[in-house]
Amino acid sequence: MTTINKEEIQKFSNLADEWWDVKGKFKPLHMFNPIRIEYISEKIRKNFNLSEKLDKPLEGLKILDIGCGGGLISEPMARLGAQVTGIDASSKNIKVASTHAKKSDLKIEYINTSPEKFDRKEEFDVILNLEIVEHVENLGLYLESCYKLVKKKGIMFTATINRTFTSYVKAIVGAEYILRWLPIGTHEWNKFIKPEELEIMLSRIGFSTLDLKGLQFNPFNQKWKRGESLSVNYIICSIKN
Repeated sequence: MTTINKEEIQKFSNLADEWWDVKGKFKPLHMFNPIRIEYISEKIRKNFNLSEKLDKPLEGLKILDIGCGGGLISEPMARLGAQVTGIDASSKNIKVASTHAKKSDLKIEYINTSPEKFDRKEEFDVILNLEIVEHVENLGLYLESCYKLVKKKGIMFTATINRTFTSYVKAIVGAEYILRWLPIGTHEWNKFIKPEELEIMLSRIGFSTLDLKGLQFNPFNQKWKRGESLSVNYIICSIKN
């Protein structure tokens, strides 16, 4: 059994050289990054009772970034002091991420693998699943594999897109066909998952929800913000029981 969808991996492998081009195909993720980093670091500090006044507030924590791509989240987490491991099923993504980390003088371990094949049981304090679950095969196996990798009382962030009419209009028609922010075919609406469905799946394998937030894009100032609407993008912070 595998969580790897070869067609999805190929999509992102074809774009791998553009990961760090802020005006390229991954421009939406670069715009998305500040609010993701703010939310994730805030929840980590709260869960592990860390001081926000430290230069490197996440020092001492081990973070696993699954589906790390070119390292857009791995690098900020490393700069905040965490010991970061990034894994991705695309060897091309891993090569790009490793090269950029070296140029940035950051020590990040990047490995070409998927969570079900990754033998680091209960090693990580934090797992990041950001914009990845809508691209995997066998979501149940994927989440179970994540559960085995995180320590007890460790936390996991799962960010994805809701399966609603609004998400179809904004995330597919708008982002791919009208604004051309993303290549056509990046997302498939039927692979989106509703937050209540995801919460049930997480609960069944031993996670409890700590927080659930919507993430909304403001087209006027071109920035993302947190909100209560879960109609398109949302993020769940879960703790391992």
